[in-house]
Amino acid sequence: MPASFASLDDKYWSERYQTRQTGWDIGQPSTPLQAYIDQLEDKNIAILIPGCGNAYEAQYLLKKGFTDITLVDISSAIVSELQEVFRDQPIKILHKDFFAHTGQYDLIMEQTFFCALVPSLRQAYANQMCQLLKPGGKLVGVLFDRPFEGGPPFGGSAAEYLSLFQPLFSKAFIAPCHNSIAPRADAEVWINLSH
Repeated sequence: MPASFASLDDKYWSERYQTRQTGWDIGQPSTPLQAYIDQLEDKNIAILIPGCGNAYEAQYLLKKGFTDITLVDISSAIVSELQEVFRDQPIKILHKDFFAHTGQYDLIMEQTFFCALVPSLRQAYANQMCQLLKPGGKLVGVLFDRPFEGGPPFGGSAAEYLSLFQPLFSKAFIAPCHNSIAPRADAEVWINLSH
């Protein structure tokens, strides 16, 4: 693995945001996550969005009346922007390494964070998710179901993800995503993992 992957840190991601090299940013909430949010009834659940980027899902959650949202990102640049965007909103925005974060959540939403991490961190990601979820909590979102040259993003397959998550979660549902945005059609899987 190239040594440059070791430095996917605050500096790297902040430069990407500052220079608008954000090809992963779709400019709106992910369709699959929006559909999932639409069927949630309890507006008081504790929700975490790690590697939140521009946090379109958080904007949608606020619009739908959710009251306990935490955003975590390693990029100081995007965190500064979010502090302006969500000024006076009931939302926690943390400039932090996800792997150092502590807390307990009912729901964690995954949208392009997993694929931004070097694959050697995937086991640590799965373990950390288990630590952050309350008993009965869920990790939901989309993962790429295709390879990429180089990275980030880093791809993978449903079979690989199942072997990673199944030993740690009481229920691990992974299936082709039927409502991806057009550019990602047939290239994503939906995950719904219960702790």
